[in-house]
Amino acid sequence: MQASAQALTPWLALYHSPGIGAAKFQDYLQIDPTLSNVSADFKPDWRGVDRDLDWLAQNSNARIITLADKAYPSLLKNIASPPPILYVQGDASCLAAPQIAMVGSRNASAIGVQQAEYFARHFSNLGFIVTSGLALGIDGASHRGALSAIGGKSIAVLAHGVGTIYPPTHRSLARELIDSGCLVSEFPIGTQALANHFPRRNRIISGLSIGVLVVEAALNSGSLITAKCALEQGRDVFAIPGSIHNPKVKGCHQLIRQGAKLVESPEDVLEEVSALLNYVIRDKNATEVLIDSRKDSLSEQQVSVLQEIDYEATCVDAIVGRTGLAVNVVAAILLDLELYGFITAVPGGYARKLG
Repeated sequence: MQASAQALTPWLALYHSPGIGAAKFQDYLQIDPTLSNVSADFKPDWRGVDRDLDWLAQNSNARIITLADKAYPSLLKNIASPPPILYVQGDASCLAAPQIAMVGSRNASAIGVQQAEYFARHFSNLGFIVTSGLALGIDGASHRGALSAIGGKSIAVLAHGVGTIYPPTHRSLARELIDSGCLVSEFPIGTQALANHFPRRNRIISGLSIGVLVVEAALNSGSLITAKCALEQGRDVFAIPGSIHNPKVKGCHQLIRQGAKLVESPEDVLEEVSALLNYVIRDKNATEVLIDSRKDSLSEQQVSVLQEIDYEATCVDAIVGRTGLAVNVVAAILLDLELYGFITAVPGGYARKLG
């Protein structure tokens, strides 16, 4: 149940006061747990307070959740300097559900996007909520993969106020997330995305989740900050390896060298987190049965061509050489496999789709 505007006002007043961050807010709560002594002496930005309350009043699916609220997610509450206030649009109950965070490169490769969508859909099919940061590349693919599952939900943690969307190209995705999950931020309404906001956002992504999967990340990637936050918070960190020649996965390899769990399939993650939760997940075989049934519809030649296509770019000449089929036959089969959704055209040839 949403707290009244009167109950929220001292929280928002302190939150909008100069020099009051998460740590200082916590210190003040120790002195005055009810915030009954918050006054004009703190010099609050009352316009900011009014803006937050107006947003809350004008959106039926909006929530402002304080640390004192029972709806505040318990995992996040236990990190160092948890956000005193969360602004939520959508289904706030998702915040209390078991979540797996997925992060990675904004400039993702085709296979990285496929991996993110595949893993997220699998997690979602098994009853987990996928949490990410609404950025381009891996984040967006993770959200889309989760939402593609029947009844799938996803949470986007923002580095700006909930009332605006960044990047603008993800506005339609944000609307889908509000309908099937939620948007959440520690930043007041009207706050713009700034560079120093993203590390703060990352600690919330990992803090909400029981584990963090890094799908594709270069060295010095922001995703490694999320992984660092996860380790500091006692969360499991997982990483998907790739080609040693691909600079976009060197961050994942670095994490694995530092102790992150190497992941080759969703089950590698699920074995860890389900044991941690003692969580009853849905039928693990459902997705594999669907994939096998799709393959049964292919001809023998189509199957032989599909088996020779890698999950990274495979040139047509290599496929011809591996199968021994004529070029025109291979070209026709490649077109069929692409139409059926088994492969996708990528720079340098074709790549096999996950799932």
